[in-house]
Amino acid sequence: MSTTVPGRRPLPLLPAHDGGRSALTCRFRCGDACFHPVPNTSANEYFGDVAARAFSRRSVLRAGAVVAAATAAVPMMGRQGAQAAPAVGGPDAVGLRFDAVAPNFVDAVSVPAGYTSEPVIRWGDKLFSDAADFDPANLTAAAQARQFGYNNDHVGLLPLEQDEHLMVVNHEYTDEVMMFGGYDAANPTREQVEVSWAAHGLSVVAVTGRHRGPRNGGLDPVVDHPLNRRFTATDEFELTGPVAGAELVRTSADPSGRVVLGTLNNCAGGLSPWGTWLTAEENFNQYFANADGVTDSATRQRLARYGLPGGASERKWERFDTRFDLSAEPNEVNRFGWIVEVDPYDPTSTPRKRTALGRFKHEAATVSLTPGRRAALYMGDDERFDYLYKFVTRDAYRSNDVAHNATLLDNGTLYVARFADDGSGEWIPLVTSTGDTATSHVPGMTGVEVLLFTRQAGDAVGATTMDRPEDVEPSPKTGVVYVALTNNTARSAAQLNAPNPRPSNKHGHVIELVDGRNDATSSTFTWDIFLLCGNPEDEDTYFAGYDKTQVSPISCPDNLAFDRHGNLWISTDGQNGTIGANDALHAVAVKGSRRGQVKTFLTVPRGGETCGPIVTDERVLVAVQHPGEYGGASFETRLSSWPDGGGQVPRPSVVVAYRLDGKKIGHG
Repeated sequence: MSTTVPGRRPLPLLPAHDGGRSALTCRFRCGDACFHPVPNTSANEYFGDVAARAFSRRSVLRAGAVVAAATAAVPMMGRQGAQAAPAVGGPDAVGLRFDAVAPNFVDAVSVPAGYTSEPVIRWGDKLFSDAADFDPANLTAAAQARQFGYNNDHVGLLPLEQDEHLMVVNHEYTDEVMMFGGYDAANPTREQVEVSWAAHGLSVVAVTGRHRGPRNGGLDPVVDHPLNRRFTATDEFELTGPVAGAELVRTSADPSGRVVLGTLNNCAGGLSPWGTWLTAEENFNQYFANADGVTDSATRQRLARYGLPGGASERKWERFDTRFDLSAEPNEVNRFGWIVEVDPYDPTSTPRKRTALGRFKHEAATVSLTPGRRAALYMGDDERFDYLYKFVTRDAYRSNDVAHNATLLDNGTLYVARFADDGSGEWIPLVTSTGDTATSHVPGMTGVEVLLFTRQAGDAVGATTMDRPEDVEPSPKTGVVYVALTNNTARSAAQLNAPNPRPSNKHGHVIELVDGRNDATSSTFTWDIFLLCGNPEDEDTYFAGYDKTQVSPISCPDNLAFDRHGNLWISTDGQNGTIGANDALHAVAVKGSRRGQVKTFLTVPRGGETCGPIVTDERVLVAVQHPGEYGGASFETRLSSWPDGGGQVPRPSVVVAYRLDGKKIGHG
């Protein structure tokens, strides 16, 4: 099987599950979610359920794009400044003046001519000089807890002195088959499990820029910096907000219901204006086991809505700690699925799980300040047919008031999105939190229940089912919010809705959304479809009306970022299995005559995923996750040896790319 990219030879598709990820990635990252029933069995309205909205080949969706029931796509004028067919001509947008990288399957990071790239930090690199040297044949939990963790995802930079930063990185999941020699999935050892616990979690590490010579865009970690920290699956985290202390989060080990050991499956995140890091717990369900052993029917229904496995877990952690055994500790799972707030500037602080923001498979928590300086957080629930959320704080952000700002995320209102097919939408309030009190807006559910079982609350109020909403980022230039919908091959023609207009949507799309008059406190919004991703030669792709012969192919949009010019940068997760090329970091102009022109800036090694982009004038940072994770890969069978080469084990790493001439990124 092959796919074609314009003007290039066909490339082979790597073996992949539905949606593009490799089978090995699906197994360890999300517990083969796509091979289990969709957790959302609610009767929320589908587009096909509404009378007089039947689809035909010439049906029109007012979404900035037109898609018929099966394959046809016809562009229309959007509402966020799009033109039906922008003229091609003149220079590329400032910040995007580089030669696009061609699709490829090379086992390396590929960047445009005149640029270079190199790892900043790799799995197993020391954060502290007393840590053991990385030895893939002899991994230990003690060493891993002092080293950079596995499968880096979100990357953030917080300022220190001059060109020194605190780099914050989360570690989403472990792939034990690739980490351990002779791994027996049916019988892992305690040491292997404890290494995996230590390889999960978070890293805070100081990095410093280079100021002399031709390679001045690089960044180097500062070993033993006083702010360096590791948080693992066994470190203490604090529950805050209305759920803290509730009966449903009390366990045998923590009868107070306030202290949780660890954070799991952190994917994407954001930085707050008050200098903290928000990191998102996503596919936490896969770490727990034996839901079938729970006898209470209400509890079993709640577990099913979050996709908890009935029998043993993939990693068998329940054999070594009963907190992962639902039949023994049914409340432990309720302590995961939150947004975690970390203060990287305080090396003595305990990270806080902010329960007022709701519990689901979080992907991102990006903060936008309203005109009144209240904070709005946009969050996606990364599951097929789940929802888009917003949280607006009760109080305004105050500059230089650390104590006040530390309370912002415990006080406010959580909303879920309902999209209409005319390009409008509304934010439906679910719950308002005030300190330890939660007031429900959902009939039949208490405030604490809404926060704990947020998916069910969204079901109850008729939220719009989406195609895996992942990263959600407001533009710092315009305030327009961009939503990455990664894919959903389970959506049938009968289940189409206006913001998710393609059946069997393997390529995903990107939505533009404007709250009111660019005020995140608004209860209404307007929206457009900005991109319908895929091979530009396919009829059902759309690039904001731009000439499709002049764009790079893109599939499975995941993480989003902006450069200082307002261009949108999109990293991908799974396009190696959909368009037949390594995952990549793409850039696209959102305004002007080049609006919708997608250009590939960087591709990652075979089997890898592009995560956590940061784009500045000096450098571009990405997290290269799970290189070589495809096919029959294992510790013994290495299908990638990036970044060390020479047949060495592949190592997830944070990478920096920059210009060799020292000039600004994308300035020609």
